[in-house]
Amino acid sequence: MQSFRVLCPRSLSRPVRSAAMSSAPFPKHFLSTDQLTPGQFQGLLDLAADFKKSNINTDLLHGESLLMIFQKRSTRTRISTEIGMQRLGGRALFLSSDDIQLGVNESLKDSAHVMSRFGSAILARVYGHASVLELAQESSVPVINALSDKYHPLQALADYLTVQVRFYFMLSHEHFGSLKGLTLAWVGDGNNVLHDYMLAAPLVGANIQIATPEGYNAAPDVIAKCQKLAKAAGTRVVLTSDPIEAVKGAHVIATDTWVSMGQEEEAKKRIADFDGYQVTKKMLEHAAPNHIFLHCLPRHKEEVDDEVFYGKTSKVWDEAENRMWTVMAVLAKVLGKKAPIREKAGVGFSRTMGDEIPCLYTKHKTQKKKTWHDGKLLRLSTKLTLYDEDGKSLDSKPCIDADWHREFPMFDFPK
Repeated sequence: MQSFRVLCPRSLSRPVRSAAMSSAPFPKHFLSTDQLTPGQFQGLLDLAADFKKSNINTDLLHGESLLMIFQKRSTRTRISTEIGMQRLGGRALFLSSDDIQLGVNESLKDSAHVMSRFGSAILARVYGHASVLELAQESSVPVINALSDKYHPLQALADYLTVQVRFYFMLSHEHFGSLKGLTLAWVGDGNNVLHDYMLAAPLVGANIQIATPEGYNAAPDVIAKCQKLAKAAGTRVVLTSDPIEAVKGAHVIATDTWVSMGQEEEAKKRIADFDGYQVTKKMLEHAAPNHIFLHCLPRHKEEVDDEVFYGKTSKVWDEAENRMWTVMAVLAKVLGKKAPIREKAGVGFSRTMGDEIPCLYTKHKTQKKKTWHDGKLLRLSTKLTLYDEDGKSLDSKPCIDADWHREFPMFDFPK
């Protein structure tokens, strides 16, 4: 098969980072986003992006076992973690409340000590955040928070990977190749998903605009942490009860369920209190023209209408898939494993403007002269000329830090 070569940036966003940012040791336990430095958070996104691009199946975690504690059921968390661990060569063991006696007939402390003797790491999806804190305190192996009533760091990683993929190719974003300067919005409940979503924004240099009804604000200590991080990063935090104010100019609009598991008795009151917070096409007229919509699922119609949820700006299915690639990155990091450098070509995907094109890639050190496209399209000629959908050629421009290449299969180029 004939192929053409183009030099591309190594990951979907690889901003320049100082040695201090990148050399800090990764935390033993991953319990919330604010544990990480900007470099560590970006490093997880980069690693997840590399895993995704290579569609990785490896023996990186061969011989490692992950014990998965689920006090609360989940579709995406269980599937993404079990398959992700399998793709890395390890084994995941699912443990529901019916399988173990976590905090019931056996204390959390004792359970943590016992499980540490069998597993390489523990992933816990629990009701109270105090439970995951105690597991981490007593466990001798890494503990990953897969959700508690206060934090959901794995969801934040999936959200930001989705944003990173989308805006990597946007010409309107002046900080090409990073998330710096983007504006993210939240419309909905001040819950655990929001907490990590807002804490991550300053870590990547993004602004955050949050609309919650009165009485449903984010936790005061999380707000304080976010404001402190934003001050250090030079970014903006907006807190309001007006959804339109939060959405105005935003590149990303996210929401979540208004009634979380365990709040079913409050459903009627909550739905009434959130009147006016449904994300609609009319609301999003105030957002940036190139905005995207996110929802961590499961979704209910009162939270977002069908036109938005199933529309072109919705990236909810990419977001769901990215739960796997990001948890794989976390597992590799907490277990201290370095991803292997692939010497042989593999199958991957190149994403521009939401489209996917199959390609072959290999690791490769390039010369200093690098070429990268400046357009909306995805067609390449033998001379690396880029074309839009109408066959009009576009200019190219230098890119940053390209140290690997992709080889694109033959396409039908404009005559």
